Amino acid sequence: MYDIIVIGGGPAGMTAAIYARRAAKSVLVLEAVTCGGQILNTPDIENYPVEAHISGFDFSNKVYEQAKGLGAEFVFEKAVEIRDEAGVKTVVTAKNAYQAKAVILATGSENRKLGLEDEDRLTGKGVSYCATCDGNFYRRKVVAVVGGGNTALEDAQYLSDIAAKVYLIHRRDSFRGEETNAERLKARENVEIIYNANVTRLISEKRLKAIEVTDKLTGEVRTIELNGLFIAVGRVPENQNFANLVKLDASGYVEAGEDCHTNADGIFVAGDNRTKALRQLVTATADGAMAATEAVKYINAL
Repeated sequence: MYDIIVIGGGPAGMTAAIYARRAAKSVLVLEAVTCGGQILNTPDIENYPVEAHISGFDFSNKVYEQAKGLGAEFVFEKAVEIRDEAGVKTVVTAKNAYQAKAVILATGSENRKLGLEDEDRLTGKGVSYCATCDGNFYRRKVVAVVGGGNTALEDAQYLSDIAAKVYLIHRRDSFRGEETNAERLKARENVEIIYNANVTRLISEKRLKAIEVTDKLTGEVRTIELNGLFIAVGRVPENQNFANLVKLDASGYVEAGEDCHTNADGIFVAGDNRTKALRQLVTATADGAMAATEAVKYINAL
């Protein structure tokens, strides 16, 4: 039995592992795919204290090596269920079951889709959710980005260095992302911003060929021929597998305050999958530290 099982190997989960190991607790981190989470897709982190410019990939590797060096164990399996029996938490994966005294949910979130016909079929055939992963396939081609947050602004800026033309389509008349990112993007000559509009249709043969964009104010439909569409309209928290134990809000986020306590004894939450006003790298790592500290207190009081 472990002292703490951390579900999720993003910045929050790996930071939790660091703090738990520094408190001399045994730690298992369960990660479904690869450590790093959403930050892996950020080419240049500019707003994290100490290091002004570092890629998400390099940042994640450094945190992983630190946690690993302190003795945290990492297993790459997806947690599908938590059972709480007589104070012992059993975390079930598709392959195994692991037991711990406390659990930290740091599952993060997954890409939100537009919900358009053929969106799934065209993923990887012109539709993408990761500019840094797939941007190089569209060198000197025409692409569009959908969204208005920091991810969309950063994706559009990144693609403007690669593609011949970038359309940025946003459903509102102003961006939710940071003003510095927006101003930087507006200065790019090969970027065209389309406000108050939604992508309403994907046009394809074997691959995506064009999109239809509908103006929300006038109803006018515009067809844009392009090679790639990058969707950056937010994330969906990955908490449903644990809804039997922890309380979720209407949007699916785990209800918890700054102390990272859930309604279930011995189960804590950290990162983008909890209710919070700001979801940034710095708040994810802060959550990881807090959740681990509270989990240690919980274990020590048993």
